[in-house]
Amino acid sequence: MALAPIPKVVLGSIAFAIFWILAVFPAVPFLPIGRTAGSLLGAMLMVIFRVITPEEAYAAIDLPILGLLFGTMVVSVYLERADMFKYIGKLLSWKSKGAKDLLCRICLISALSSALFTNDTSCVVLTEFILKIAKQHNLPPHPFLLALASSANIGSSATPIGNPQNLVIAVESKISFGEFLFGIVPAMLIGVVVNALILIAMYWKLLSVHKDIEDPIAEVAAEEDVNSHQFSPATMSHYSSSLNSQELNGYIVESSSIQNSPQVHNLRNRLVSSDSEIDRFHVGSTIDSARNSTASKEGTNNDLASQESKTVVEVDRTIEAHVLISSEGKEYLSADWKRRLWKSCVYMITLGMLIAMLLGLNMSWTAISAALALVVLDFKDARPSLEKVSYSLLIFFCGMFITVDGFNKTGIPSALWELMEPYSRVDRSSGIAILALVILVLSNLASNVPTVIVSWTEKIDPIRL
Repeated sequence: MALAPIPKVVLGSIAFAIFWILAVFPAVPFLPIGRTAGSLLGAMLMVIFRVITPEEAYAAIDLPILGLLFGTMVVSVYLERADMFKYIGKLLSWKSKGAKDLLCRICLISALSSALFTNDTSCVVLTEFILKIAKQHNLPPHPFLLALASSANIGSSATPIGNPQNLVIAVESKISFGEFLFGIVPAMLIGVVVNALILIAMYWKLLSVHKDIEDPIAEVAAEEDVNSHQFSPATMSHYSSSLNSQELNGYIVESSSIQNSPQVHNLRNRLVSSDSEIDRFHVGSTIDSARNSTASKEGTNNDLASQESKTVVEVDRTIEAHVLISSEGKEYLSADWKRRLWKSCVYMITLGMLIAMLLGLNMSWTAISAALALVVLDFKDARPSLEKVSYSLLIFFCGMFITVDGFNKTGIPSALWELMEPYSRVDRSSGIAILALVILVLSNLASNVPTVIVSWTEKIDPIRL
């Protein structure tokens, strides 16, 4: 593709430069508006400078990529509510055999979780667990945080849903989920192992220091239970949380036995009989001695009836209390089983989404269908869950699609690729090395997603290279 007219090249380069600066340095002093607003500004400048038309700008937005990104984010939100990441975090400290074992676990678990649930989600959630575990084991956290960051990026390369640039590559190239997965997994596994070995070698002395600690795993588990609300907004009844099934059954049996006990029936019969006696003693008598005798008996019977009435009231209150406890216990058990069933359904829907992608179904619509299935399964207002979706990232992608498309129309990326083509042919090892080096440098200087989009929109053909 030949270069566009000079004014178009200059104005398009200015718009792209503004986008690039704000994407790489979102808090730049002269325009601290952030990367999302920066991508929209770059897109708007492309249209204002007439590098592209409004119709071309709308056409540049890739809806399948946005749909896949939105669907995976919604699924991740519901997996977080279903305590998936809480269970993953517990694997880090389960029967840990030291600092080196912990570092290897972090490398492996973060790689696998980022491949399935995106690297951003894995890093945000697992960082909290790693900081707690390092504190309880009295270990410096930075080796483990570096293991998390590096392994999450390595692991996310294995699947199309692992990171945004993989979404672009898989959707635009029409590579199926299975082909993408099985083509990258060997390199990913080797990368995780090499990364773990390098980190262990770098921090061997630091990880070999043994310090006295006091039951750290138990303390970590306790802290995770206390802070479990951070990973699941659902809560259980505070009053009923201390009751187990045996105690509840005991209360139920005790309540029924009290109600049917002969003592309770005897008290009630005596109360009825004493009332009858009181009525008989009310029959009028003209003799004063008979009146005094009757008054004495009435006082005695009234005292007896009052005591028996109080006893029956106390028994009734005890029965009501036990019945209330048993009913609350049943409600707690019912809520607990509903919670377990809901979590199991969330895991099954997520697994079904991954299987459908492996079978070659459309990834965007599969992710959106799984997200909607989770919304319907929750059977409540989805607004709190949907508010956790990163809409700023979706808007950033929209602006980036438009900005990169405008920059490509200047002809600069095409001219650079044509200049590099003779030296980066993939039919020889030197060409592969040069191509990998160029992409590596551009990914670190211009960010990985814009580099992938620029490369793909120029229709880089590996066979031609």
